[in-house]
Amino acid sequence: MGLSEINFDGIVGPSHNYAGLSLGNLASASHKGDPSYPRAAALQGLAKMRHNMGLGLAQGFLLPLPRPNGDLLARLAVDDTAERALLAAAWSASSMWTANAATVSPAPDTADGRCHLTPANLSTMLHRAQEWPDTRRQLAIAFADKRHFAVHDAVPGSLGDEGAANHMRLCESHDAPGVEVFVYGRQGGEFPARQHEQASRAVARLHGLDPMRTVFIEQNPAAIAAGAFHNDVVAVANGTVLFTHELAFADQQGAYETISKAFPGLEVVEVPASAVSLEDAIRSYLFNAQLLTLPSGEMALVVPEECHDNAAVWAWCEGMLAGNGPIRQVIPVDVRQSMANGGGPACLRLRVVADPATVDPRFLLSEGKAELIERVIAWSWPEQIDPSDIGNPALVRTVVAARNALLAALELQELG
Repeated sequence: MGLSEINFDGIVGPSHNYAGLSLGNLASASHKGDPSYPRAAALQGLAKMRHNMGLGLAQGFLLPLPRPNGDLLARLAVDDTAERALLAAAWSASSMWTANAATVSPAPDTADGRCHLTPANLSTMLHRAQEWPDTRRQLAIAFADKRHFAVHDAVPGSLGDEGAANHMRLCESHDAPGVEVFVYGRQGGEFPARQHEQASRAVARLHGLDPMRTVFIEQNPAAIAAGAFHNDVVAVANGTVLFTHELAFADQQGAYETISKAFPGLEVVEVPASAVSLEDAIRSYLFNAQLLTLPSGEMALVVPEECHDNAAVWAWCEGMLAGNGPIRQVIPVDVRQSMANGGGPACLRLRVVADPATVDPRFLLSEGKAELIERVIAWSWPEQIDPSDIGNPALVRTVVAARNALLAALELQELG
């Protein structure tokens, strides 16, 4: 079939809850303690995947990680006297946001001509730092063909790495050599910057990237302070287009010049702060969208419904569509359960450029498989989880059984 972009979405796990564990993620903090609806969340995510398939796009998925994480609870000696946040960390379903699963460099960019994947260590947050060994295990199965893929260990945890959420790629076509852009941060007010510059540089070296086609850019500390805890909250790229807020980078014009030097065909679609404030951009997740090339060659932006609900954001989108820019469609989707925990359409997907024939087919979505997954979620995922339910033995049994049912249905019991 040749190389194409496959979006691997995370299936929302049965322990999905609102514990407010993510410092700097304003949506997560504002919904801390609210009841969550794992079944609705998982079905919303699945509907987004099916919607993208309906657009003619290749779609894959990654499975929820095992929760609660008994090994983490044991290592932290969590008991009735421990802080609830430690218990909640072991229950977190945050692996649903596969933009943080890994950084991916397609074969046309790498020295050995293979697609390289490095799991993110996510070391700045306990509930996420536990993920990478299980994530790597899953990636090693999905991308097991060593003729086409190389799956690495995470970089050392002292260098915080948040994966594809701080990584962009520009190219004339997905199967052509591209320019990879790594965005790192520094302290942003009271919030920590999660992506370390040296982590980005280590990943680039691991992947064998050409230094002349690799760019390192600093995120704007003001954006981090405003709640843009990852670059993909204020900027996203696809093909030749960089779609970005005016205040995304520490040196906005310098960033454009540096990227243009490596990629002369760069098209910048900049949203001015006078039209959409950082606050509105972060509240609506305008940039945490899937910027996609459709089979027709047109580019579409798949945004959360919150963008349609925000007057300033939607007015800007309508004005953009009335012009003659490269983005020709804006498509709202319902991912409200994910949004309430701080993740939009872009958070829910990991972009992998590969020949689908080289990927383990169990991780590729079809309409029949989507119906199967939907049935398992409908009868086994909890309908609601209240904060006081975390740690309840009956809920433990429900969550474990639900995940096991999905693994069995997909014949992926080796992930048990």
